[in-house]
Amino acid sequence: MIRQKLATLVAGALDAAHSSGFLTSEQLPSVVIDIPAHETHGDFACNIALQLAKPERKSPRQIAEGLLSHLQDAEGLLQRADIAGPGFINFTISPAAWQNCLPLIETAGSGYGRTTVGQGCKVQVEFVSANPTGPLHIGHGRGAAIGDVLCRLLEATGWQVTREFYYNDAGAQISNLALSVQARCAGIEPGDARWPADGYQGEYIREVAAAYLAGETVHADDQDVTAAADSGDLDAIRRFSVAWLRREQDQDLKAFEVGFDNYFLESSLYRDSKVDAVVAAIIAKGHAYEQDGALWLRTTDFGDDKDRVMRKGDGSYTYFVPDVAYHLDKWQRGFVRVVDEQGADHHSTITRVRAGLQALDAGIPQGWPEYVLHQMVTVLRGGEEVKISKRAGSYVTLRDLIDEVGCDATRFFFVMRRPDSQLVFDIDLAKQKSLDNPVYYVQYAHARICSIFENAAEKGVDLPVSSSAVALNLLDTPEELRLIKLLDSLPETVDEAAREFAPHKVVYYLTELAGQFHSYYNKTKVVTESTEVTLARLYLLQRVRQVVSNALALLGVSAPERM
Repeated sequence: MIRQKLATLVAGALDAAHSSGFLTSEQLPSVVIDIPAHETHGDFACNIALQLAKPERKSPRQIAEGLLSHLQDAEGLLQRADIAGPGFINFTISPAAWQNCLPLIETAGSGYGRTTVGQGCKVQVEFVSANPTGPLHIGHGRGAAIGDVLCRLLEATGWQVTREFYYNDAGAQISNLALSVQARCAGIEPGDARWPADGYQGEYIREVAAAYLAGETVHADDQDVTAAADSGDLDAIRRFSVAWLRREQDQDLKAFEVGFDNYFLESSLYRDSKVDAVVAAIIAKGHAYEQDGALWLRTTDFGDDKDRVMRKGDGSYTYFVPDVAYHLDKWQRGFVRVVDEQGADHHSTITRVRAGLQALDAGIPQGWPEYVLHQMVTVLRGGEEVKISKRAGSYVTLRDLIDEVGCDATRFFFVMRRPDSQLVFDIDLAKQKSLDNPVYYVQYAHARICSIFENAAEKGVDLPVSSSAVALNLLDTPEELRLIKLLDSLPETVDEAAREFAPHKVVYYLTELAGQFHSYYNKTKVVTESTEVTLARLYLLQRVRQVVSNALALLGVSAPERM
């Protein structure tokens, strides 16, 4: 990356200036290279002279002049370096340096954009983790898209990623599910006085009941569950219903091209007495007390605004306690880094889970695990909000969107905004085959380049096999250099998106790159009378196509050759 090379160049000048005695500070600041707000100010800027002014007791401009005098640009990276304003240093990169980025992309191929920041360290990402009580809704869908792209980004930056799905297959919601299916088995409909007070009313409950009465066998998570076909056996109904809906969710996720390395059952925490063990350990460490018939955790010892109940008077645990046990299990499995992608409604559990982990005094660092919370999704059709599904009844399902607009558009739209911002999913826009549709706009750039290559072949022009067959110096128009600059910035975009848990930055990058390409195509004739110019431009577009494909792959979105 050019920015990295420039930072190394400036750091070298900093060291040289210090060695010569021009700079005398004992500790020199790190070099930060920024992109100017205006293209006329150069390609990059650095404010290190302003940072050094006070400790060095010199004017920023004097320091900037001294640094530039110590700059050793043996590779010819710079076209010029200017001092601006109070002491900013603006750098303009030479066209040759930009042009020489293209062979690096050619060599890296599908691996271009990947880095080694993670150094092979382990990270577990938990996402979706839906209750197995119904089809996945659009909130789960957004979490699935964000979580999956985060995994792809972390892998692309050198982390060893484990994807995990936590099934909340215990508690009141599962009891309500079983009672709902049992009522359907008995022919009881919602609205009947005999219908469970907190029963699930979607049409899918009728499907589960029918499958149970038919004695079906369901395969979910590497195990078979066969219906007892006995509507009086509530425990058998519960086991079958959970397995049936887990299979349903797995099929939805498969259609969404999301997979997991591990599935963890909440029920196993109770079966293996891990919840009881965690509570006992917290009591032993002196961070719990009895009051008003309940057992409390002193979460105020760990930054919470008030203490929280762990065990209620009836002996049942509050919802965050099994989460503490679950995360202790993650730690014990060796995951020193864990990222949980969840809905924003889980915000209140973060402090409690972290407090519970600290109360265990098990060597778990503060601020562990890390969280990414996504906001709600509003679905529009015809400018009006869509609130229900024919099948689920009370909400729009993920499968509804996939079936209507396709996997690519659904994934792209779910990650096109910051996770912590609310998302409006416009079905009509997602289905449009026009440049107004953001995913179409990006995919069409890839397809358009493929079309250009087909057109060249029809005219007897073969694509250049390598940079050695190309006069790179002919790629010198402002539009061509802008394209190359964007291509060069993919690795740092990927690093930044992974570091900040910001998949939307890849979408922004792709949108900008597609825009630059479409603009270039509209202004520039690729296949010209000059063979040398034609080959150079085809070579550039080969690299653009590769980068678009690589970045789309990070989003789990296809790169079509025709549209």
